[in-house]
Amino acid sequence: MKYDRQDVIEKATNLFWEKGYHATSMRNLQEVTDLRPGSIYAGFGCKDGLFKETLRYYAGQGKLQLQACVEATSTPLEALKLFLRNVVLGNADAPNSMCMLVKSISELTENDNPELLDESKQLLRGIEGAFVDLLTQAVECGELDSSRDPRRLARFLQMQLMGLRAYAQANKGNVSVEELLEDVFSCLH
Repeated sequence: MKYDRQDVIEKATNLFWEKGYHATSMRNLQEVTDLRPGSIYAGFGCKDGLFKETLRYYAGQGKLQLQACVEATSTPLEALKLFLRNVVLGNADAPNSMCMLVKSISELTENDNPELLDESKQLLRGIEGAFVDLLTQAVECGELDSSRDPRRLARFLQMQLMGLRAYAQANKGNVSVEELLEDVFSCLH
């Protein structure tokens, strides 16, 4: 059976992102992708193989979104602020308000899924690395004080992004996420 591999990965990404790894059955994957188990196994090896592809796709989309923010702004901090705003406020049609990588890390265990857990952690570190690059640029162009450690700030932003997504979901309409974003970035200076 002929199928569009990218389309299957996109559909499976949304399903895994919504339901999580364990709650997504092969039957769910068949229904969403319109593939039979044999095609899934032939194309991706197994459920784990397809899940790994979806994690990579998700992380790649995040990096593309960050790059678009860089191109749409004039400074590294503006790009980061736009990215966080878009991720927290601009994903109304996303299958889940939580980052798929964070959700996977919280769901998977060392005993049952060490390879998938490691993949999720590595991809999340890759996004944090992109933050480090932008924060380093912000230091180099004088947007941030040279005494600030870009790696530490990247970890701080990553943590804030995780929290903001959850907080925005838990308090829909009750709090100004814009104000919280301003608070996050005021802590960087």
